[in-house]
Amino acid sequence: MKRERFMRYLYISLTGAGAIVLSILFFFLLFRIQEVRGSVHTLVKILMPFIYGAVIAYLLTPICNTIEKYLGMGLRRHVKSEKRLKKLTSAGGILLSLGLAFLVCYLLLSMVLPQVFFSVRGVVVLLPSNVEKWTQWLEGILSDNQVMVNYVEWASDEILNNVDGFIRNNLLPNMQMILSGVSSGVISVFVVLKNLLIGLIAAVYMMSNRKRFAAQGKKLIYSIFKVQHANLLMEEIHFMDHVFGGFIIGKLLDSLIIGCICFVGLSLLQMPYTMLISVIVGVTNIIPFFGPYFGAVPSALLILMVNPRQCVYFLIFILILQQFDGNILGPKILGDSTGLSGFWVLFSILLFGGMLGFIGMVIGVPTFAVIYNLVKRVAEHSLRKRSMSCDTRDYVRLRSVTEAGEYIYETGENKNLKKKATPGEEEQGK
Repeated sequence: MKRERFMRYLYISLTGAGAIVLSILFFFLLFRIQEVRGSVHTLVKILMPFIYGAVIAYLLTPICNTIEKYLGMGLRRHVKSEKRLKKLTSAGGILLSLGLAFLVCYLLLSMVLPQVFFSVRGVVVLLPSNVEKWTQWLEGILSDNQVMVNYVEWASDEILNNVDGFIRNNLLPNMQMILSGVSSGVISVFVVLKNLLIGLIAAVYMMSNRKRFAAQGKKLIYSIFKVQHANLLMEEIHFMDHVFGGFIIGKLLDSLIIGCICFVGLSLLQMPYTMLISVIVGVTNIIPFFGPYFGAVPSALLILMVNPRQCVYFLIFILILQQFDGNILGPKILGDSTGLSGFWVLFSILLFGGMLGFIGMVIGVPTFAVIYNLVKRVAEHSLRKRSMSCDTRDYVRLRSVTEAGEYIYETGENKNLKKKATPGEEEQGK
């Protein structure tokens, strides 16, 4: 009896001490957030090659698994040793998946980069003439209003004078500083290429040892947690893999298709800067919800400088294209991979985009989907333990719940839903 009382007081004391330590640690992190952020940034900078490698390995693993499957089926009749067969299929899957990735990147860059370069060059070279053409078009429309014509001429002169003044007063005198900035940018590019090269090597190691790493991770989880908790954690990890893999790979494929459709459509409409605008639309389409607007606005401005009428046609085309993507193509590719409503999609993009920028906008939706699912599972587990309903519809007009489990609604209706709370209850209502 004394031992039980001692263990009880010891447990309470340790719990209190742990809460105090965590509170102190929380306030320390809160008041030292800049130092913590700097430390995290330094750590991420050091580990960047491995981050690149992990991302590459994660994206190529489904392709590698598929190649290994069919390669094993083809080599099984020629290779008798099972051990040798596994080595050959593993090496072949890794090499072929990397080769396929390099081929796709090479084809895309070889087709896109020259066109983008000439489009950007055309924008810079033709800017004065485009401004003049745009001015004449506006003057023709506003010919009956001399005051507005004067404003248009003044705005046109200001734009041209500002461009010329920028070149004479800012660009040429500060050329040395610009060149030093370019050199630092070149150094940054080399750093990225170095990290990418090391990341490719790390990706090869990760892909070749992915099954062993997965087995070691499972072994560690079951060694730390109870079997019941470990099973729940494993289920959550599988859900994370399903959400992130399905969303990111699906979004990349969706954006590639939208970029190609945009290129074909703009080519048929004989729009200017076709390749540049298609790249802008395809890349920004990776961002959920806001992506179409981010891509359409600068693209419309580029076309507006050349032909205002074509700008209107472009906006109509983009509206149709995004409706097709949002209602037909996107759901077909992505399905319901996140399970989030429109409100939570918007919330997650704003939250993670504010914290992590462009990367946060891309990974914000699947990350929040995992957090949302975890909170939902914890809440429903707690409700089941109390023999209460997990159906959200049962709580829409709920006023209170009695100790006997009777649900009292605002309409005056009473229901006893205690029998609905079973472990095998189907999840409904998000």
